[in-house]
Parts: sequence; structure tokens; C-alpha cells
Amino acid sequence: MKENILTYATGRTPKIPSLSRERGIACLPERQYRQGGESLKVKTKKIYFAIKLFSVLLLLSLSLCKRNYTPKPPGYMRIDFPDKAYRIYDSICPYRFEYPVYGRVVPDTGRIAEPCWVNIEFKGFGGKIHISYKPVDNNINKYIEDSRTLAYKHTIKADAIRETVFTNDSIRVFGLLYEIKGDAASSVQFYLTDSNRHFLRGSLYFNVEPDADSMAPVIDFFLEDIKHLVETFEWKFQ
Repeated sequence: MKENILTYATGRTPKIPSLSRERGIACLPERQYRQGGESLKVKTKKIYFAIKLFSVLLLLSLSLCKRNYTPKPPGYMRIDFPDKAYRIYDSICPYRFEYPVYGRVVPDTGRIAEPCWVNIEFKGFGGKIHISYKPVDNNINKYIEDSRTLAYKHTIKADAIRETVFTNDSIRVFGLLYEIKGDAASSVQFYLTDSNRHFLRGSLYFNVEPDADSMAPVIDFFLEDIKHLVETFEWKFQ
């Protein structure tokens, strides 16, 4: 009876899903059920493949993490140094010496500066050699001890301090050079004297934070210039 009513209203016989006689519920047609089952199998295979690929990638990444890693040492910028060449510094002061042509000698204008105190400036490197002069008046031992104290006050930062003696009896130039290894503010210091009238002290400084590793090539470069200064040094008045 119900089927006839629907047929009369719509003009066609509706499709009624088959009912399960056992449970009394509607069931999908067999063909539609098979298609749904096949699509479910495809999705399951894709999910399984994705899980398997993820597992392989995870194991690969873990194996790479277990490899021994050797960190590379820090690199520093290459520094182009000028060719070695020297000129004579000669003034009204009682000494003369040779200094690098890439340096400039200027008077020390500091608050405690005294006559014949000068700086050899190296603008391209942010460094300078500070030179101070003192006349001797029976106090040579005090000047020598002060120089030693100033050099060894860097012991806290220094790894080692090497001393080199300079002696030139023919022109009465005697001195000592300190090479201060490590992150010291001044890595090279020296003094020169004739033992009775003149005393001169020098120290190398850079306007950067001390770093022995990055500054090593620069310090070695100017150490040669300081040694050349000492070896060519002369007292003008004896």
C-alpha cells in the first residue's frame, strides 16, 4: 500500500534498500559495499607506507647523529702585511733608532707625558709602540725594577713570559725584551739603558680586546719591528 502511494505521488517506484532479515537493518548493495572496502584498503596501504617511510627516515637520522663529529677550529680573517722597510727617527731627544715606514712617530700628549715621550702609531692595525724616556740620576735600579713590575703585572692573563737580553758594549746599549704570551693587554715590552745616564722603555699596545689566537700573526709581525728598533738603537750624547 505504501509503495502505491509513493508511486502515485512521484510517478516512479522508489528504490528501497534491502533489509537484513537477521538484524532488521538497512544494508548497502553488494557492489557499493565492495567499492567502499577497496577504497579503505587503498587508504590503509598509503598510511602503512607513510609510517614505514617515516620510520626509515627516523632511523637514518639517528644513525647520522651517532657519528663522531670533529669541530673545526675557528677561522680568522686574512691580514695583508706591508713589506718590511725602515727609516731613521732622529730628533732633539738623546736617542735615535730605525722604525717602520708604515708607522708614524708622534709626541705623547697624555696627561703624565714627559719630554721625549713618543708613540709610534700604526693606524692600519690600531696599534702603537709607546716609548718613554727618563734621565738617570743614581736610580737606574729603580727604573729597571719598575719595568719588570709593569711587564709581570700581566701574569694573571699571560701564559708565559720570555725574556731576551740585548747587549752592545761598543755603543753602551743594554736592555731586556719581554715577550708576554696569552691574552695580555701588552704582548711586548722592553727597556734600554746605558746604565748611568739614560733609560728608555717601550711597550706594544693594540686598541682591541686581547685575543692571543687572532692577534698572534700581528704580534709576531710587530715583534720583528721592535727587535729591529732595539738592534739599531743609539744614544746620541755620551
